Amino acid sequence: MSRRDEVAVGSVTVRPVTPAALVEGVVATVLAVGASGASGASGGRLRVVVDGDPSTRPDALADALVAPLEAAGRAVVRVAAALFWRPASQRFEHGREDVTALRDLWLDERALRREVLDPFGPGGTGEYLPSLRDPRTDRSTRSVRRPTPAGTVLVVDGSLLLGRALPFDVAIHLSTRPGTRSRVARDAPDVLPPWTLPAYVAYADEVDPERVAGVAVRYDDHRHPAVVERADA
Repeated sequence: MSRRDEVAVGSVTVRPVTPAALVEGVVATVLAVGASGASGASGGRLRVVVDGDPSTRPDALADALVAPLEAAGRAVVRVAAALFWRPASQRFEHGREDVTALRDLWLDERALRREVLDPFGPGGTGEYLPSLRDPRTDRSTRSVRRPTPAGTVLVVDGSLLLGRALPFDVAIHLSTRPGTRSRVARDAPDVLPPWTLPAYVAYADEVDPERVAGVAVRYDDHRHPAVVERADA
């Protein structure tokens, strides 16, 4: 992609890339962090998160990282944050469309940290739990702990995951404009329920995930992503 396609606004430059180049760039970032030993994780393991509202399909980008990371010689573990949601009785205690609960209560942060993130972090054994609860059936998945070799890369996908002090070594955020989210909520409410929109507005305003993430991507059109680069980063 030509540098002429870049758009600079203040200290922010938005650089269009192809989907393939996006995957390549994220993989390069992950490998660079691993090579630097910046995570300090036991066995050289890394914890990567792909964060974005459901319309951005963070799971799809997370899945796309697996093959190139494995080709680079790293074992990869994929975990969906939604498999660590709290029971429905707790998530829906204040109703099925409570925005505050969606942001603050749906994810069992302690379980995700204890069963997944900490085992891949400093002093961790690398033995993790793949899932806790199926959000569709609200039943325990009865998963058992699995060991991982040294150098394994954990890739977690989900929404509203940044700004919680969860220990990730590389964070990728897929952002969308409010107009894009509104359109998806109107045309595909099964993907992005309209009642959830205020949660993503508040998340963008209060957490500023584009700035928090190590890799920020404008993702209004999945075919034409654009990487956000900050001069003050």
